[in-house]
Amino acid sequence: MKTIYLILFSFSVLIMNSCYYTETADILIHNAKIYSVNENFDVFEAMAIKDGKIIDIGPNNELKNRYESKEIIDAKLKIIYPGLIDAHCHFLWYGNTFNEVDLVGSKSWQEALERIQKFAKTNKNEWIVGRGWDQNDWAEKEFPNNSELNRRFPNTPVFLTRIDFHAAMANNKALEIAGIKNETIVEGGVIALEDGYLTGLLIDKAITLVSEKLPKMSTEAMAFALKKAQEMCFEKGLTSVADAYLENDMVHVIDSMQQSGELTMNIYGMLVPSEENRNEFLENGPYVTKKLNIHAFKFFADGALGSRGAKLIEPYHDDALNSGLSTLDTAEFLADLKLMFEKGYQVNTHCIGDGANRQVLDAYAEVLKGTNDKRWRIEHAQILTPSDFEKFRKFTIIPSVQPTHATSDMPWAQERLGKERMKNSYAYKKLLSMNGIIALGTDFPIEDIDPLKTFYAATIRKNVVGKPNSGFQTENALSREEAIRGMTIWAAVANFEDTLRGSLEKGKVADFVILDKDLMEIEESKILQTKVIATYIDGNVVFSR
Repeated sequence: MKTIYLILFSFSVLIMNSCYYTETADILIHNAKIYSVNENFDVFEAMAIKDGKIIDIGPNNELKNRYESKEIIDAKLKIIYPGLIDAHCHFLWYGNTFNEVDLVGSKSWQEALERIQKFAKTNKNEWIVGRGWDQNDWAEKEFPNNSELNRRFPNTPVFLTRIDFHAAMANNKALEIAGIKNETIVEGGVIALEDGYLTGLLIDKAITLVSEKLPKMSTEAMAFALKKAQEMCFEKGLTSVADAYLENDMVHVIDSMQQSGELTMNIYGMLVPSEENRNEFLENGPYVTKKLNIHAFKFFADGALGSRGAKLIEPYHDDALNSGLSTLDTAEFLADLKLMFEKGYQVNTHCIGDGANRQVLDAYAEVLKGTNDKRWRIEHAQILTPSDFEKFRKFTIIPSVQPTHATSDMPWAQERLGKERMKNSYAYKKLLSMNGIIALGTDFPIEDIDPLKTFYAATIRKNVVGKPNSGFQTENALSREEAIRGMTIWAAVANFEDTLRGSLEKGKVADFVILDKDLMEIEESKILQTKVIATYIDGNVVFSR
C-alpha cells in the first residue's frame, strides 16, 4: 500500500512541476516597468525572450510560473522602453566626424581657426576637413571669409561645412582644385563674391563642386566610422537608425559588415538618387535583410534656414532680395516620383521652407492621387503655410521632424521669417493631427545624437539649459506618450518596420532599452539626467553601464 501511495505522490509532483513550467525562454526579465508602446500603451511587469524575439509579455507571477529560462533578470523596478529609433540621421557621416576638425560650439570664427590650426599639427591627410561652425552662435553673426585660411594654409586644401551641411567655407587652394572661378555659376547654389573676389563661402549645390574633389573614403575609414557611430548610439539607447544619405559604396560596406556580424545596428537606408543607386536598386525593388532595409530614395528640395538657403514663398524677413534656393526641377522630380511609385520605393524629401514644402507636397499629390500606404515622407517640414497642412492628411504623407531643430533655431528663426510665418513653423502637434503619426529623429551630427534631447525638445520645447522659461511655441508641444511613440513605433511605421520592431509585443524582435528614470512621470528638470542602464538588440546586450 505504501508503494502505491509513493507512486501516486511522485506522479502528482511530476504533474505539478510540469504545470509550473510549461515553456522555455532564453531570457526572462521580471520586476520591471515595461512600456510596451502597443496600441493601448499598456504597461507590463515581465517579458520572455527566445531566439532574439519576444515570446510573451505580462504580469510577473504569470510569466515566472510559465517559463523556465536560461537567464533570469531582476530589473529591480527599472524602466524598459522599446529600443529607440532615430528616424532621420546621418549614421556614417557622424562616425566620420571623429576623423575631422570638430567646430561644433565654436563661439567665433577666430576660435574655429584655432581649432583648425591645432588639428593641422597632427593631420596626415591631403586635405583638412571639418564641420560644425555656425555663424548664428557668434557675436558677429555674418558669414566668415577665407582670407585667414589662405594665409595659414596656402598650399593645403581646407574644406569646412556649416553645422547643417548646407553651407561651407573653402580656402583658395580647395577652390582652385575644384575649378571654381569668379564667373562660375551653379544652379541651386551660391558661390559668394565680395568686391569681385571669392570669399570661400559656398551654399547648397555649390558645395558639391568642392566635396566631390575630396579623397574618396576608403572601406577601412567607413568601417571605422560605422563602428564608432554604432558604439555611440548604443550608449544612448538607440537600436535602429534611418540613415538619410547613402551612396552606393556605403550601402555595400554596411551590408558586408552586418552580414559578418561586425555591425549589429539596424539601419533603414535612404539612397542618394545617383546613377549607381538607380541602376542597382530600382530594377529589383527594395533590398531587405535582417539588419538592413533599403526602401527609400532621398531628394533635396532646398537648403537650410540658418544659411538662408531654405526656399520661401516670400522673401526672407531679414533679406528682402532673397527667397532662398530651390534645388529641384519640378518636371524631373515628377518623373522620378512616378518611377519610384512604380518600383515600390518610398520617397523622402528634404523640405525646410514653405516654398519647398508646397512644391514637394503638390508633386507628391500628383502621383499619390489620394490616401495610400506608400508612406512617402517630408523630412524636416519646418515651415508651412496654413493651407498646406491638410495635404499631409489628404495624401497620407508622413512628417519626419527633428525637435531639437526647433530649440536650436528659436533664437534667430523669427529674424529670418517674421512673426506671421513663425506661427506655422516647427508645428509638430499640428502635423501630428493630420494623420495621427509623426516620426522623430535628430539629424545627427547636425544636432546632438542623444534621443533624450529629442524627447525633451518635443515635449518641453526648451533647450538643454531650460530656455525659454515658458517654452518655445508650446501649443505645438507633443505629449510624452506621443514623443515616445514618435521615437519608437511611429518611426518604425515610417521605416516600413512596424511589424518587426517599434513596440514590445509577442513576435517582435527583442530590441529594448533599460532606463533609470520613468520619462512618463519624472519632473521636467530630471529628463535630461536620465541614464541608459542597458541596450539590447535581438535579446543580446550591446551596452551596459
